[in-house]
Amino acid sequence: MTTSVPMIAQTAGAGAARAAARKRGLDGGANRRPGWVTYGLLGLVLAIGAYPIYYAILLASSDAVTIAQNPIPALLPEGNFFTNIGRVINSDIRFWPALINSVIVSVVTALSVVVFSTLAGFSFAKLRFRGRGPLLVFVIATMAVPTQLGIVPLFIVMSELNLTGKLAAVIIPGMVTAFGVFWMTQYLESALPYELIEAARVDGCSMIRTFWHVAMPAARPAAAMLALFTFVGSWTNFFWPFIVLGPSNPTLPVALQLLQASYFQDYSLIMAGVVASTIPLILVFIVAGKQLVTGIMQGAVKG
Repeated sequence: MTTSVPMIAQTAGAGAARAAARKRGLDGGANRRPGWVTYGLLGLVLAIGAYPIYYAILLASSDAVTIAQNPIPALLPEGNFFTNIGRVINSDIRFWPALINSVIVSVVTALSVVVFSTLAGFSFAKLRFRGRGPLLVFVIATMAVPTQLGIVPLFIVMSELNLTGKLAAVIIPGMVTAFGVFWMTQYLESALPYELIEAARVDGCSMIRTFWHVAMPAARPAAAMLALFTFVGSWTNFFWPFIVLGPSNPTLPVALQLLQASYFQDYSLIMAGVVASTIPLILVFIVAGKQLVTGIMQGAVKG
């Protein structure tokens, strides 16, 4: 009679049980290490994704004369990278104020989107009120409307409120998004059991305290991803800040647009500005990567 895997685990330990399961093909390959084909494909995808950034660094480390003579740069960066970065910082585009504006807009927008979208998602997912379904459908349907269609009325509203040229004109329209509401609704629908909400209400928590102490911790993994996506979207947003802010109080993408001259374009200077604006995003991904994994592991709700 063949000894079962659980019996092997009890008598010989977990290692022997895993070995027996692999030998019998019972683990479904869950503990099998990926081979060189998997690593090769992952390396190829990584190289394809990183090549545009590396190409920008190659151009940023060159100079205008070299790029004009040979538009295809060498495979290795040249020695003008930090010189071009210094030219961008010391140019008349007001780099540091634009960088501060981008940080303020991106951070405030990301925080507000997370809070308001989680609050709306909690309401749609766990509260029962009349018109919940049609209202959620209406919110999702707004994602099908192009952003450009609302630019003119939005600019008129901001002009009537005397907000044109101010950062509030960029922050207020993006404080909540339909995608964020849909994202958090779908996540909380399955990640937040009704039993936790009922236990909080039995303990005397109000609905706001239940949301803050029960729903927010449960939504932390999805909220972290939403905050990261919103931060990146706000950081790279150009169209609406270019219209409502202009060159007087620009964000970083709007300020970098001023590097393009009318008759001559120094691509080494432009690419240096692009790399300078990308470095904060790379740092955010490096810092937030481990936090996202930790949030997913700690914020999971076990059934």
